[in-house]
Amino acid sequence: MSIIKPNNNTISAITALPAAIPTGKVLQVQQVTSGSNQTVSATSYTAITFFSVAITPSATSSKILISCTTGVRNGTADKSNYLTIYRDSTNLGTGATGSLAFIYPGAEDDIWFNAHVSLLDSPSTTSEVTYQLYSKTDSSGACLVNGNGQLGNITAIEVAG
Repeated sequence: MSIIKPNNNTISAITALPAAIPTGKVLQVQQVTSGSNQTVSATSYTAITFFSVAITPSATSSKILISCTTGVRNGTADKSNYLTIYRDSTNLGTGATGSLAFIYPGAEDDIWFNAHVSLLDSPSTTSEVTYQLYSKTDSSGACLVNGNGQLGNITAIEVAG
């Protein structure tokens, strides 16, 4: 059997990866799954304590794909619920409400919705960042995030940039 020598070097002589690593490759995945639930009745964004995931990008050019799947029960008719993702203390939501998901049940209450929020972020750092789901509701409204025995999750996927 012959010994394979990359670029005619022995394995011990290789000290670094090639200068150009192809982009678009998944470098790491971090995920948190929870069966906990939390009631939100605040009109300002409130952290959903069990949907938080930390990741340390390996390069400043990396992108982080964040995805969170959960259930939301609207407890008040004609009141809206909002979901968004924060990177550390920064709301990554867009639009007038600063949200990534908007849930409006109309004249009904006590309705369960499946909710999924995702975004592609460019944190431009190699320091650890934390992504977390936040929720808020209209005045006098309330919602339950991830109840009814449901397992939800938040996932951070680092993609080479």
